[in-house]
Amino acid sequence: MNWIWAFSAFGVVSAIGVISSAKTAPIDPPKPATAKKTAAKVSYANGVAALLNDKCVSCHRPGEVAPFSLIGYENAKKWAPMVAAVTHSKRMPPWKAVEGFGEFEDENRLSAAQIQMLKTWVDAGAPRGDKKLEPAAPTFPATEWSLGTPDILLAPTKPFKLEADGEDVYRNFVVKNTSDKPIYIRGTDVKPGNRKVVHHVIIYLDGMNQAQRYLDRVKDGQEGYSAPGGGVGLLPTGSLGGWAPGVAGRLLPEGTAFVVPPKSNYIVQVHYHKTGKPETDLTRVGLYTTETPPTREMNLNWIFNFMVNIPAGEKQHKMRQTFTYQKDVTIYGAMPHMHLVGKDMKSWFELPDGTKKCLVFVADWDFNWQLVYRLKEPMAIPAGTKQIVEATYDNSTNNPRNPNNPPKRVTWGEETTDEMFLLITYYTFKDASTPRPRSIIGQLR
Repeated sequence: MNWIWAFSAFGVVSAIGVISSAKTAPIDPPKPATAKKTAAKVSYANGVAALLNDKCVSCHRPGEVAPFSLIGYENAKKWAPMVAAVTHSKRMPPWKAVEGFGEFEDENRLSAAQIQMLKTWVDAGAPRGDKKLEPAAPTFPATEWSLGTPDILLAPTKPFKLEADGEDVYRNFVVKNTSDKPIYIRGTDVKPGNRKVVHHVIIYLDGMNQAQRYLDRVKDGQEGYSAPGGGVGLLPTGSLGGWAPGVAGRLLPEGTAFVVPPKSNYIVQVHYHKTGKPETDLTRVGLYTTETPPTREMNLNWIFNFMVNIPAGEKQHKMRQTFTYQKDVTIYGAMPHMHLVGKDMKSWFELPDGTKKCLVFVADWDFNWQLVYRLKEPMAIPAGTKQIVEATYDNSTNNPRNPNNPPKRVTWGEETTDEMFLLITYYTFKDASTPRPRSIIGQLR
């Protein structure tokens, strides 16, 4: 993510509150076993199909992010050993929040009994069972967009061309907003055009048309611009969130919406990393609107710590950040963000009366699955509450995801091989008359 515009990491105050500073491991497939007698009742028709349909095929189907389909018996049987292996290791389903530390909507985890059922089925030779009893595969919208056809589409008019080699590219695509009325955004969805090169996408608001000065200087013949040093090169007046691997399109809770002020332009920033050969990309962002003004305007609180400085070989490098809310707010969820040497991230609230409330704990950070965790029930937080964020980094050879061998010192930066400390919290003010933050600084602090 992009922080070139991001001012100082210390002591900034706003209407919201105060921040105080402070290679994938190999998987052994299940070993063959003679478990056919004990597995007589477990078959694709009896249990396995329903489980795969419920937990897996939303991604494991044609046109989606997963590399193979699990729709139907033939596909399931073909990939059965892999399914049993990755569920046993808990790499799949890709739900990273620790059970019992916060409760979330759409929790996508398997019970111990479900994991054992898949292993038993594979050990028995992945039997089909009675074909007539197989449940039908779930149906999905005919449109490629999971939330339906977007009301507003943000995208360049032609693919962006990416060179084969060199540093990562941050391209900012500007989409003009000519509406003279506020636009209420109830949901966003992002379709990376080329997942091999798209690292992440963030949607910013430019309420003062500041990006035009960069567009006027573009000389490479392509749409959008790249600001000096990376980033957007300006102070955004807001954000609508974004996309990283694992994030799915969602509608905001009923009665809430992001508010786009009249004629505030959109900046879609796409972070590209190169593959060693020329690539093209046409990433699109879908916005879902409502004509009804929200009861509560959704905001994003970006809690970060720029002081990332992890020594080579450090196995348990700890970092912490504390944010104090100056207003009564309602919390809806959070999205943690680190890079490759991240190990875990935890956030909770300490209320003025001493009560502690859990938000989210990702104990096995995986850069490939950066999810938004939405609370099952919104959480009321009074003024004076402290939000604590703690993270651990493993910059040793014990970390199979470490990009450097031997390890090197890692600091805050834009490249995938750099590191970050960030947790984005979704919130609304309890008092609906509280003015919206006038810039992203207001949302950060």
